[in-house]
Amino acid sequence: MTARQFPRTFLFGVATSAYQIEGGHDIDGKEPSIWDAFCRQPGAVDDGSTGDVACDHYHRYREDVARMGALGLDAYRFSISWPRVLANGGVNAQGLDFYDRLTDALLEQRIRPFVTLYHWDLPQKLQERGGWASPETVERFAELAHVVAARLGDRVKDWITVNEPEVVAFVGHAHGRHAPGLRDHRLAFRVAHQLFLAHRAAAAEIRSEVKDARVGISLNLAPVHPASDTPEDIAAARRVDGYMNRWYLDALGGRGYPTDMLEWYGELVDAKAADEMRSYRVELDFLGINYYSRQVVRASPGELLAARQVPVRDASYTTMGWEVYPRGLSEILTRVVRDYQPKAIYVTENGASFDDRPQNGGVHDRARTSYLAAHFSEAAAAIEAGVPLEGYFIWSLMDNFEWSHGYTKRFGIVYVDYATQRRTDKESARWYRKFLADR
Repeated sequence: MTARQFPRTFLFGVATSAYQIEGGHDIDGKEPSIWDAFCRQPGAVDDGSTGDVACDHYHRYREDVARMGALGLDAYRFSISWPRVLANGGVNAQGLDFYDRLTDALLEQRIRPFVTLYHWDLPQKLQERGGWASPETVERFAELAHVVAARLGDRVKDWITVNEPEVVAFVGHAHGRHAPGLRDHRLAFRVAHQLFLAHRAAAAEIRSEVKDARVGISLNLAPVHPASDTPEDIAAARRVDGYMNRWYLDALGGRGYPTDMLEWYGELVDAKAADEMRSYRVELDFLGINYYSRQVVRASPGELLAARQVPVRDASYTTMGWEVYPRGLSEILTRVVRDYQPKAIYVTENGASFDDRPQNGGVHDRARTSYLAAHFSEAAAAIEAGVPLEGYFIWSLMDNFEWSHGYTKRFGIVYVDYATQRRTDKESARWYRKFLADR
């Protein structure tokens, strides 16, 4: 596998999110987010930690950008901290200034910035007024898009509105494992619907401010395979695919919510929302796909989808408990192109958590290097098959605060010693640097 197997215009990068790396939680006018509140709930985070300091990227961004430049990256996907930019009832100039400086630092290294507007850190004040279930939050999100696009749009052309609406809606509002930590399926469907409206509103604001803007959204997608060829398991896989993939792809493609899933969910989905989505139209300049693994499911009465995920015999797994299944990347890419024909696609996240530990002066994460090489090969095969894949972002640049797992999971190609904030390139980072240099 070499970089020469990809088009010359193909972008290789890394991705991060604000709450997971920035720190600086109580300085320069930043207000609390739902994650600041969630992390302080007993038992919410595995190791009892918070993102208060994280990787201290807010103060160390120049060091981190220089490291990206040394790696030879083409692009960097980062997110905007909403409560850092809009605070105290208005625009926080100090917060915007940080992203100004970050953008300029990236461009100095000839790294193309991709900005994500929402990567899960909703201002706590908005949550207290209804959060994503409230129309006000959609309005405030449009305001965020307007403010950030107006400031950065002369240099940033690539925009992602929302990261993984399925996780925002269901992991945060139905399963309680992410902020705001609620357990209400009806509310989760309401939130998912509002996120579609927020995407449309933000896209309009970005395009009004930024000439030649390219606007997309990032979905976490996965192939869903039945555990057996029984009719029950095949039907279960169809339902999980409807929940995981088609609910979002159909809606964004102007098809409304999938009819079979509306029938399955019944009164959990508001009839007005279903009607509204039938006329939902929004242009996507590209689709971001976050891919980590497939789902293998078996019929299981009593569950919301009458299905449950099951382990795969003799498979390899990451420390997140996710099967290593590179073939699933080309499978989901080709399926999306076949069924939905997006203009362009980026893999906006792909990576793995392993038990990385410094040894003999380095971090030897050969499992991650093998993981990435195998997934790159699948991406190249998808391009060969006609997929309009234009870029690939590894998750993540460096180890960071992994949401409800705290600092117990490491996804980075750069090792972070959280006590000292010292960064060390892992073997995977050195492999990536050589891979890119071979172009």
